Amino acid sequence: MKLTEQEFLSKIATHKGIIHKVSRIYFEDASDREDLVQEIILQLWKSLQSFNGKSQFSSWMYRVALNTAIVFFKKEKRKPDGYEMPAHVQLVQEDYSDEKEQQLATFYKAVQELNKIEKALIFQFIEGFSGEEIAKNLGMSPVNVRVKLNRTKKKLKEIIKTQNHGF
Repeated sequence: MKLTEQEFLSKIATHKGIIHKVSRIYFEDASDREDLVQEIILQLWKSLQSFNGKSQFSSWMYRVALNTAIVFFKKEKRKPDGYEMPAHVQLVQEDYSDEKEQQLATFYKAVQELNKIEKALIFQFIEGFSGEEIAKNLGMSPVNVRVKLNRTKKKLKEIIKTQNHGF
């Protein structure tokens, strides 16, 4: 399936939430998330010829985004953190009064402690993918997906509980 540059950009704009959610699951730092967003868009463009139209564009986009995030995450973990905040700079703490925003932040912080496969499972689960779709996207059996997903949900609950945060 051939898409023009304008059609591609239109589809990216329509499904940009996918990219932002994937980046938020893999990185807590805003600059790392932005770097990952750019990398995902680049990889989507580079692999556009592999989109054959047999699945929905958004499903293909999920697969590319997740694969890119996993590779990018591995690269970032190997990089030394060479930047230190100057002592005279004061960090601004934003106080969110919205309970849902706090719960979401707690959830994403807990997700940061999961491994790459667990992150991919949870991401697709919260996006409403069926077990069969997740299995297909991750190259696993549906039974394995169910088992790993249940274990991952329990692990997330424990992480949140140990951080003294509750939903």
